Amino acid sequence: MLALIAGTGDLPLALLARLPVRPLICAMDGFRPAITPDVTFRIEHLGSFLADLKTRGITEVCMAGAVKRPSIDPAAIDAATQPLVPRIADAIAKGDDGALRTIIAIFEEAGLAVKAAHEIAPDLLPDAGVLTRAPITFDHRQDAVLAEQTLTEMGRADVGQSCIVRGGRVLAREGQAGTDAMIARFGPESDPLWATVDGIGTVLGKAAEWLSGADGEPSDARGAILFKGPKPDQDRRADLPVIGLQTAKNAVAAGFAGIVITYDGVMVLDLSAVIKTLDNAGLFLWVRPKGGA
Repeated sequence: MLALIAGTGDLPLALLARLPVRPLICAMDGFRPAITPDVTFRIEHLGSFLADLKTRGITEVCMAGAVKRPSIDPAAIDAATQPLVPRIADAIAKGDDGALRTIIAIFEEAGLAVKAAHEIAPDLLPDAGVLTRAPITFDHRQDAVLAEQTLTEMGRADVGQSCIVRGGRVLAREGQAGTDAMIARFGPESDPLWATVDGIGTVLGKAAEWLSGADGEPSDARGAILFKGPKPDQDRRADLPVIGLQTAKNAVAAGFAGIVITYDGVMVLDLSAVIKTLDNAGLFLWVRPKGGA
């Protein structure tokens, strides 16, 4: 029997729609998913939660959706969780993949198999190739090479799964706020000068492209690519990257040239709607094999 530990976002709903039998829906306190949970637990009660799952006959768990690092209230830790406290604290102090590896190990030691989201829904991993009508230029391919190298460097620090690149320059790297928050820094609403630049771009020329935004980054990322992929050697059973319709809409709003995702490493929710949105705006979606040119 499966328990779906659901975070925020659309992935838990997508998995639920593909399961023939409704799993036990669980959620961590403070991160209520779009699905009404059957069980809500606190991180301070993790030991009791694991015991409860076993009592209910749960043999497999799948972690899906976004969950931020919780704070721990020492006074709320129950007796069953007390032996796990050093490991939980160590996990919270690690990077994303390191933290998830520790949590996965705790579940496995409790006799629960951890199932990956893409094992439940393999159709969420699209086929390799360009899935849209817009062409990919030589410059886009070169930017994709740089972006992949950038993600490799980010992966060594266990931080982020996406970046924005244009013209051989990395404009932004994903932080704790996530991909959509990174893109939003380049959207029309983020820059009060956007409309003015649009109107006099032919006069300003290159100067318009490099108006500085927050942290000294260009506030104009039009023509850039969004590149997303898993971290090197990431445990694929949790936190495999996801894009969906909102990501596509954000990329369109920011004026990107397209989205590049790593083949067999990024799940796409509502693929047909994503393709339609990008096609209508003239952007591309390239599912690129790792190391591809």
